[in-house]
Amino acid sequence: MRVDVLSREYPPEIYGGAGVHVSELTRALRRDLDVVVRCFGAPREEPDVVAYRVPAELATANAALGTLGVDLQMAQDVAGADIVHSHTWYANAAGHVAALLHGVPHVLTAHSLEPLRPWKAEQLGGGYRVSSWIERTAFEAASAVIAVSAGMRADILRCYPALDAERVHVVHNGIDLERWHPVDDPGLVRTLGVDPERPSVVFVGRITRQKGLPYLLRAARLLPPDVQLVLCAGAPDTPEILAEVREGVAVLQSERSGVVWLDRLLPQHELAALLSAATTFVCPSVYEPLGIVNLEAMACGAPVVATATGGIPEVVVDGVTGRLVPIVQADDGTGTPLDPDAFVRGLAAALTEVVSDPAAAKRMGEAGRRRARESFAWDAIAARTREVYASVLA
Repeated sequence: MRVDVLSREYPPEIYGGAGVHVSELTRALRRDLDVVVRCFGAPREEPDVVAYRVPAELATANAALGTLGVDLQMAQDVAGADIVHSHTWYANAAGHVAALLHGVPHVLTAHSLEPLRPWKAEQLGGGYRVSSWIERTAFEAASAVIAVSAGMRADILRCYPALDAERVHVVHNGIDLERWHPVDDPGLVRTLGVDPERPSVVFVGRITRQKGLPYLLRAARLLPPDVQLVLCAGAPDTPEILAEVREGVAVLQSERSGVVWLDRLLPQHELAALLSAATTFVCPSVYEPLGIVNLEAMACGAPVVATATGGIPEVVVDGVTGRLVPIVQADDGTGTPLDPDAFVRGLAAALTEVVSDPAAAKRMGEAGRRRARESFAWDAIAARTREVYASVLA
C-alpha cells in the first residue's frame, strides 16, 4: 500500500511540532508501508521525498494563495497513491483536491484549528478567511480526521458540528526516545549563556499568541531572584508580537540577572542538553492541541509546568510529572485568560514551587521520562495510524 504524506514541513525545513510529527510518523510507517512525502520548500535529497515551491506567478501574492499554488501541484502528482494523508491547513487543500481528482481516501491530521487561532489574521490578513475555508472544506469531506488529543477531538467537533463524530479518531503525538534523552553536558550549557549551577526555567516555542510568552515574561518577574529564565524563542508570527516580546524581555533583564534569550533554532543535541539541565520546563500556552515540546522535555528528564488547556492534561500529570496551571479562557477562539493577572500569578506560583524543591523536581522529571516511554512511543502511534488507514479502505 502506498501512502502519500502531504505537509508544509519536512526536514530540514521544520519550525513547529507538526513538522516533527510528520518526520517521526513517516519514519515509523516506512517499516511496513510505501510512503511518499510531498512537502513545501527546497529540493530534498531523501528518497521518496518531493518538494514543491510556490509558483513564480504567486510569489508576491497573499501567502494563502501561494499555499494553494503548492497544493495544486501536490494534488496532481498524487496519482497512484492508495491513501493521501495531509497535515495542517497548508496541505489540507492538496489532500482534498487529490481525493476528488484521483478517487482516493483522504485522511488528515489536525495539529491546530483555524477557528481557534484568530490571531492568524494578523499574519495572513484576508488569507485567514481562505485558510479557514480550506480547513472546513477538507475536514467535512475527509474520509477520516485524526486528532492529536481527546481535547483536540472535542474542539474539532465543536468547531465543525457537521462532521460525523465516528470519522474523528484520537492518535496522540509521540516522542523518539533514541533521540530525546538526558544529556549531561554542563560545559555545552555554559556556552549557551546558562549557568548549570543555578536553577533554571526553560521555554521553547515560536513567538506566537498561542504560546503565551508575554504571560510567562510577566510571571518571571515574580520568581525567586536566583532563578534563570531561558527562552528558546524565534520565528515570530508578526512584527507586533516580536516587539511585545522584546519589550517584555528588556524589562525583565533590567530587573534581574539570568535572563537568556536564544532567538535561533538550536541543534537537537544542544536543546537536549539545555532541557536536561533545566530545573523545570514551562509551557504557558493558551492554545495547545497536545504539545510535542512537552514530550521532548519529559524525555530529557525535565518536569513540566504547563497550562491546563487543550491536550496538555493528557500529557502532563499534575503533581506527578509536573504541575498544571488552571486557566479560565474566553470562548471567542482566542484562548485569552478571562483573568490574566490570576493566570500569571498561578503560573509564577507553580514555577516557584517546582524550582524551590530540586529533589521533588527531579522525581517529577524521572516520572515524566517513564510516562513518555510507556505512553508516547512512535511505534504504537504508527500502529494506531495504520488502523485508521485500514478503516477508510474497508
